Amino acid sequence: MPSNKPLLIIKTGNTVAPLREQGEDFEDWFIAGCGVTDDEVLVVSVFLGEVLPAPEDVSGVIITGSPAYVTDQEPWNFSTAEFIKSAVAAEIPVLGVCYGHQLLAWAFAGEVGFHPEGREIGSVEISLSAAAQDDLLFTGMPATMTVQVSHQQSVLGLPAGALHLASNEFDPNHAFRIGKFAWGIQFHPEFDARISGAYLNARRGALIAEGLDVEQLESELAESPESHALLRRFAELSGFTVPRS
Repeated sequence: MPSNKPLLIIKTGNTVAPLREQGEDFEDWFIAGCGVTDDEVLVVSVFLGEVLPAPEDVSGVIITGSPAYVTDQEPWNFSTAEFIKSAVAAEIPVLGVCYGHQLLAWAFAGEVGFHPEGREIGSVEISLSAAAQDDLLFTGMPATMTVQVSHQQSVLGLPAGALHLASNEFDPNHAFRIGKFAWGIQFHPEFDARISGAYLNARRGALIAEGLDVEQLESELAESPESHALLRRFAELSGFTVPRS
C-alpha cells in the first residue's frame, strides 16, 4: 500500500564544502537513490536544532552521515537517540548510514569510537554474513559487493541482540540489524564513485598526513550499483512505490 506519510531524513551534518557549493548534499542523494520525490520527504536538520516529528507521523527514517563524531555526545545525539528507540519500538523502518549507523548502535548501548587503524575512505569491498540472505533489506544481494566509505569512527561493539550482516577486513561491523526493521550500515549507499572522489580530494591534506596513498585510493574508485539498490529497497519497505531503473 502506498505511503501517505513522508520519509523522514534526519540530517546530522553537511557534506564537504566543494559538493555543497555545487548545490548537493546528503538529502539530495538519498532522495534520488530512494526513487522518491521531494514532496514525499521531510528533512530535519537535528544538528541545527530542528525538532523531530512524532515517529508515528513518518513512514520510514534515514539518518545521514556527518563530519561530527558520535563520541562528541552533542545534545541532539540524545534527543535523536530517543526518537530512534521509539521508531524501532513502533517497527517503523530505520536506516542509519555512517554516522547514523553509529548513532543507532550508540542508542542501543553499542560501543562507538575511533577505529584503531584510522580512516577508511574510497571504494571498498564488503562481505555479507549468512544471516544477510534472509534479511529483508539485504536478501538477494551478492555475497561480496563494492561500497563507498568515508569514516574515522566505527561501531566497535554491536548492541546486545543485534544481528550482524556485513563486514570487511578493516571493519567487522559494516552492517547490522536491530529488531525487524532497523538497519545500520557504515558504508554510504547514496555515494557513487564521483562523490567518493570528491571526498578524497577534499580530505587530501589530512589523508597524506595520515600516511594514506591518495593516488592509489583514487585509482581504486569503482561504482557500487548493488549498494545503491539498498536505498530503493528501503523506500519500498517504508511503503513507497518506486520506479524500476
